[in-house]
Amino acid sequence: MRRPLIALFALVGFFGLQRTSAQEIASDTLLTVNHFLDLEGVGSPQLSPDGTQIIYARSRVNKMEDRWDSELWIMNADGSRNRFLTKGSSPQWSPDGTRIAYLAEGEPDGSQIFVRWMDSEGATSQITHVTESPNSMKWSPDGSAIAFVMLVPESETWNISMPTPPEGAKWTEAPKMVSKTHYRQDRRGFIEEGYTHIFVVPADGGTPRQLTKGSWNVGPRFSGLSFGANIDWVSDGTRIVFDGLKVDNPDDHYGQSAIYSVNVSTGSVTPITTDPGNWTEPTVSPDGRRIAFSGYEARYIEQTYHTSELFTINLDGSGMRNVSGDLDRDVGQIHWAGDSRGVYFTAGHEGTRNVHYASTDGRVRQITQGEHMLSLTSVAGNGLAAGTRSSFQLPNDVVSIDLNRSGELAQLTKVNDDILADKRLGDVEEIWYTSTDNERIQGWIVKPPSFDRTKQHPLILHIHGGPHGMYNVGFSYAYQNYAANGFVVLYTNPRGSTGYGTEFGNAIDNAYPSVDHEDLMAGVDSLLGRGYIDPARLYVTGCSGGGVLSSWAIGQTDRFAAAAVRCPVTNWISFAGTADIIQWGYQRFDGYFWDDPTRWLEHSPLMHVGKVKTPVLLMTGELDLRTPIAQTEEYYAALKTLGVPAVMLRFKDEYHGTSSKPSNFMRTQLYIMDWFNKYSGDEKAVSMRQEGMR
Repeated sequence: MRRPLIALFALVGFFGLQRTSAQEIASDTLLTVNHFLDLEGVGSPQLSPDGTQIIYARSRVNKMEDRWDSELWIMNADGSRNRFLTKGSSPQWSPDGTRIAYLAEGEPDGSQIFVRWMDSEGATSQITHVTESPNSMKWSPDGSAIAFVMLVPESETWNISMPTPPEGAKWTEAPKMVSKTHYRQDRRGFIEEGYTHIFVVPADGGTPRQLTKGSWNVGPRFSGLSFGANIDWVSDGTRIVFDGLKVDNPDDHYGQSAIYSVNVSTGSVTPITTDPGNWTEPTVSPDGRRIAFSGYEARYIEQTYHTSELFTINLDGSGMRNVSGDLDRDVGQIHWAGDSRGVYFTAGHEGTRNVHYASTDGRVRQITQGEHMLSLTSVAGNGLAAGTRSSFQLPNDVVSIDLNRSGELAQLTKVNDDILADKRLGDVEEIWYTSTDNERIQGWIVKPPSFDRTKQHPLILHIHGGPHGMYNVGFSYAYQNYAANGFVVLYTNPRGSTGYGTEFGNAIDNAYPSVDHEDLMAGVDSLLGRGYIDPARLYVTGCSGGGVLSSWAIGQTDRFAAAAVRCPVTNWISFAGTADIIQWGYQRFDGYFWDDPTRWLEHSPLMHVGKVKTPVLLMTGELDLRTPIAQTEEYYAALKTLGVPAVMLRFKDEYHGTSSKPSNFMRTQLYIMDWFNKYSGDEKAVSMRQEGMR
């Protein structure tokens, strides 16, 4: 499992701050929310086919429109001649390196496919003029066409015999008809009815031709929702392979996806995988003989979590083989080696991500080393690869990876050095500690730049979402901002997290929250044992799955002085039918709640609200469809009924989370720190010491 100033000032006044505000404490050498406006991001670096140039997306805050804007930049493969190219995103080189395709705003509206010639003239053409948004672009092997995926609207109507309105009458619009299980999606609102299919358009422009058709979807579906598709051309250009599910009533096949091919001339679709499973991300080998893909068998779909494994299969569907062996880590970002003898991919492990290689006979080895989060987005024929890398004190930058030299890395960009060069960042320390069942848990501590272990500091326990996610060693602006304001930040990967194997990730199956809460509290105990954490100033926060666990924690313990619960699920029964991920909601616990609601109620934070004594700040986007704001409202109403100090912040123009807009990211940081600073007295610590509360 993306304002009026008077409101901000009114809330600061309500908090009754009697000290300098959190951001005013920071000196010029510390990281404030103000610096966030100058932060830049990088992504999607793509090597030219000859390995000499890299195009990448570079994003920056549009301070006037309160959004992130994307540009394309180009540089030599050694990082020299780094320069702006054009506005857009998702660049893709043509096979001969003479052109790039990319997405940008165009006519008649929204995102369109553009092609730019990479010669001195730089001529650019808008290739599509469609009414829906194209995505998942892929050049044909000969560069004559571009395949992409797009929604094909298909409305269902209900005709009734309504009388004709009188001339000039203003009758209410007819109701929206809903007949599918999944009819809305976070960040999209109500989903336009229809199905996602593959199209091909000439690379010099023209009318897109639809290849796949029918009442089914190209692209795997998580709980019935679309999160993109994966397509690739066979080397002779006659077929395109893709993932999806070509069955009737796909809502009856929760979690399933298959690999297919479609004939580019006839549109006939042929299944490649035949065994049911969650099969995704097909990638064709350079010699055109095999497909690599990731996934797992259908028998594991009923589990709450299972690692994705790496497979290869012949184009005719024969010879399917698991080539990732006993790796037991999620496989992603698949790229064939130039000789078709093996596959490069990334895998997350204990908070890090590195590049691995699996030969077609199943021998796996790790290529890159390092405590970092490394992506693999492009591999050239000469063995040079490109990706992005982030670590504790370094935001994402573009790197090259020499696959011929044991994964040697070279950093090519330094897009945030201008704002971070003179900033004192907090040191980050990795910790391991023991929880219940003698389980070893990994976490990290971010310390204030002026950290003094002889003094006691306030602690923020920050809980990740998912619930199957992985906190990692990448740079966190939020944590460094907390640290700059004097907080120690603890973030951990409790049971249920990815990066530690199937058994660890599946430990919360049919019981969430459960042992993950025990792991989090053991982490707090571990830090308290060091002597530099003030037990009177323990705070907890998290969004989504972190909102679930932070609202759960304050119903299990009084140890926290205050909580900031963000975008939570508080009632599993009402959540199942109101969130956009309906299938996932009804899969949380064995059986349906109308047959036996015991587990559904037992694991709902709302059913433990009567034990809450902790002051609670609730923060949720008003448009949230993943953890609908009604979940927050239920919890808030109960807290107010019980007389627990509580404030609810309803974020404008936000779907799931409270930070997709730059202004709302800054608000989130400031509200949380002001709320925690409000509850920094020592009466609670005295009571805890006397009663020995856990």
